[in-house]
Amino acid sequence: METILSAAEEKQAIREKVAKPMLYLGMGSMVMLFAAFTSAYVVRQQKGDWMQFEMPQIFYISTAVILLSSVTMNWALSAAKKDELKNLKMGALLTLLLGAGFVICQFMGWGILYSQKIVFAGKYSNASGSFFYVLTLMHLLHLAGGMIALSVVWIKSIQGKYNSQNLLGVRLCAIFWHFLDLLWIYLFLFLLFVR
Repeated sequence: METILSAAEEKQAIREKVAKPMLYLGMGSMVMLFAAFTSAYVVRQQKGDWMQFEMPQIFYISTAVILLSSVTMNWALSAAKKDELKNLKMGALLTLLLGAGFVICQFMGWGILYSQKIVFAGKYSNASGSFFYVLTLMHLLHLAGGMIALSVVWIKSIQGKYNSQNLLGVRLCAIFWHFLDLLWIYLFLFLLFVR
């Protein structure tokens, strides 16, 4: 029995050594991607014919929603560390719902922009609108990956697969979720002030 337990512990240690660096590598590539997009935005802006438009207020609401989702994600991780499985389930579910709320706000914001004839491509398109759509859509696609990971954490928490000794999945999900939140704050401030 001791050998089986030792092998399971060794497998868990290997997973922990590999998982975090892989996550950080993925997040680093995302940082490079968004740095490239925002650099291209600044370069293109300098060429002229850049349309100025106000960011719809719904994007401020989506920012508040995603910040709140970081609080609930922290609550879920804290609960997992204390073996409070009910709170882990609730925290993961609330974070997932807030993530869905963020997505809805983004779509509403795009709808407002579209009604103002700020479009991605076509007759009324302008590079400023196109960049706005690209940056926010790319973030939303990465957030979809975060929501998939969060769904897995929530399902596994319902199944009772996490506890204070086994919370690698919750930790990794929390790191990625907070990263996505910070990335949105960067994009929001960038789009708000770099006009």
